[in-house]
Amino acid sequence: MGRRNAGGSGASTAAVFGEVLRHFREAAGLTQEGLAGRIPCDRSHIARVEAGTRVPQDTFAKTCDELLGTGGVLGRLWGRIDWYPEVEHPDWFQRRADMDAEAVTLREYQERVIPGLLQTEEYACALFSRVVGSDEAEERVRARMSRQQRFLDADGPSYHVVLDESCLRNVVGGEAVMRGQCAHLLKVGHRPNIRVQIAPASQSRLVRPNASVSLIELPDGHRWVYSESVDRGHFNDDPALFRRHSQTYDLLRADAPSAPESAALISDALERYQQDGQARVQRRVLDQEQLQRRQRRQLRGNRPRFPRRRPGSGQQVP
Repeated sequence: MGRRNAGGSGASTAAVFGEVLRHFREAAGLTQEGLAGRIPCDRSHIARVEAGTRVPQDTFAKTCDELLGTGGVLGRLWGRIDWYPEVEHPDWFQRRADMDAEAVTLREYQERVIPGLLQTEEYACALFSRVVGSDEAEERVRARMSRQQRFLDADGPSYHVVLDESCLRNVVGGEAVMRGQCAHLLKVGHRPNIRVQIAPASQSRLVRPNASVSLIELPDGHRWVYSESVDRGHFNDDPALFRRHSQTYDLLRADAPSAPESAALISDALERYQQDGQARVQRRVLDQEQLQRRQRRQLRGNRPRFPRRRPGSGQQVP
């Protein structure tokens, strides 16, 4: 399965990473909250990484190296750990996760939501929180992040994805989450093994697959077509079916905007979410000001009123 670390158990090596992180953090005189504030991230994230129950990203390890002055120890240790066995996947998805762990080429077309291999942790959490409780959502996010590591390595397998524009327009988790997701797409799109293209809704001439689909090629030459329904995954290794889907996908990639052109579309989406977020903040400020004005008027209206004495006919006005 192309593991990075052939020896040792995943659980023990994850725990070692957490212990080493704790050692350097305490040597630097930082609490978990103090380190989290410098990264920045939630304190609970630091706690779970140190406990060996959270899979960190490589950028997390490198940032901690810089902040704690480790000389790159955490980054090198992160690269030697096989994080994949650290997580459990839903039974119906385990087969696909196993394929991701050894695929040499992966091509995907995705509608409505960003594919799991390109999701940020916040985006994935917002998705899972819609359907499961917080504990299970956290475990599923952990599993999803673990699948990404191999594709984000410097020598990761070839990964090409065409996103329907609906992936950028379907708001998951709010404007802030979508801004982070768009920024992540721009970042990973610069990796040599990853290409991200957008299929705009306005280009009706594009011939798209009927649904989201993945084309997976394994080291032994075996090729699979993978798709998902509501609660299960579907695999098919019929060569004729793979050729048909492959032809449709390749034509779509050729006719869709190029990766640099698609990056401009993603940047436009990021800017829209930035503007929407600012507009939302301004509306909240205005709503709060209006509420305060109404409350002040109500307070004035509720004050007791005393009748003013009017001068009588025989009184002189001072």
